Amino acid sequence: MTPEEMLKIQKYLCKLFDNQKITVKKGDGKDAPAEAYVGKEFVGVIYKDEDDGDISYDWNMSILCDDLQDL
Repeated sequence: MTPEEMLKIQKYLCKLFDNQKITVKKGDGKDAPAEAYVGKEFVGVIYKDEDDGDISYDWNMSILCDDLQDL
């Protein structure tokens, strides 16, 4: 995923969730997915999917049971 694509996704997510603390960064490794953060908190990965000329992005966010303990 290019830096331009990551910036567009970041702007989209900030607008969608009305939160300017969302950032999208390059993941570690050559073929690693992009990483999404809210502030310093890692919240998921974003994969680019290209199929027959169509491009889409898939955001995968795992929520651990431990994260829900104090709610």
